[in-house]
Amino acid sequence: MVVEDSAVVRTLLSHIIRSDPRLEMAAAVSSAEEAIAALPAVRPDVISMDIRLPGMDGLAATRQIMADCPTPIVVISASIDKSSMKTTMDALSAGALSVVEKPVGLGNEDYAAVSREICTQLAIMSQVAVVRHRIRPRSADSAVSRPRTEPKVLLCAASTGGPQALARLFGMLPADLGLPVLLVQHMGGTFMSGFAAWLQTVVPQRVVLAEAGQAPAAGTIHVAPGDRHLLLDRGGLIALSAAAPVGGQRPSANLLLQSAAETLGGGAAAIVLTGMGEDGAAGVRALLAAGGFAIAEHESSAIVNGMPAAAVRAGALALPLDLIAPHVRRILEREVRA
Repeated sequence: MVVEDSAVVRTLLSHIIRSDPRLEMAAAVSSAEEAIAALPAVRPDVISMDIRLPGMDGLAATRQIMADCPTPIVVISASIDKSSMKTTMDALSAGALSVVEKPVGLGNEDYAAVSREICTQLAIMSQVAVVRHRIRPRSADSAVSRPRTEPKVLLCAASTGGPQALARLFGMLPADLGLPVLLVQHMGGTFMSGFAAWLQTVVPQRVVLAEAGQAPAAGTIHVAPGDRHLLLDRGGLIALSAAAPVGGQRPSANLLLQSAAETLGGGAAAIVLTGMGEDGAAGVRALLAAGGFAIAEHESSAIVNGMPAAAVRAGALALPLDLIAPHVRRILEREVRA
């Protein structure tokens, strides 16, 4: 189902979708109210949601759909100005699965690439089960699994469903977190600045876009910028790379974790959150071999269990999202007491 108030864009999106054999148009409507009214009859596998709509906007629509008739939602955003980006990121936090740029005209040189990305996201997200039976996690065990070496940096990786998971995770950790955080979030490059600005509004730690040559700062979340790998160099400083994508990803969680394993040995801890694919698993394996520590989100809370499941197979400890922050805090408290 396409939800788009512009007749021109709605027609273009419909053309793009019908041209992809993986997809079938279920409906195309001009408002959130129409979409919500049509959902029980149409029952789409995935919704393409404009964020700026007359009447009810895309954020309010996402909240209502996820509460009343949970359906995978891909946000289609044309603008990266501050107000639109906040609404877009809030929609992701409310349950939308991903965000892509609006299509460009047929004569634009980027038409093929943008159209392909839109269709790929819709096809992939249509397979995500947003209605799941949650198992109730056991209370955190009093015996804390500890790194063999005191961690000097916390590495975090997320993809589909990441914004809401990251907001919850770091919202449960203190502003004066005693470690710097290096974060890889898979998202279109044009959205990363807005994502970092949004994350700053929902977590207590300082959030910045990572810059080459920076020393990672305790209590600061350094976000990989758009379309660049985030690494630690031999001197422990932040490095950025335009090298080829790894496993289709740039930034790559694997490269970040592997660089930390090489630079810090066992002095790094990693957290792999919800996401498709297996990015992060090879990095977890390298980090553990070097003496580091890794946690992966348990399948009971992960919106998409691809990346966490791969990390668990590589040796990461599996914990439900709400138990990861308490576990990290106890590790840090024990290190301080030690």
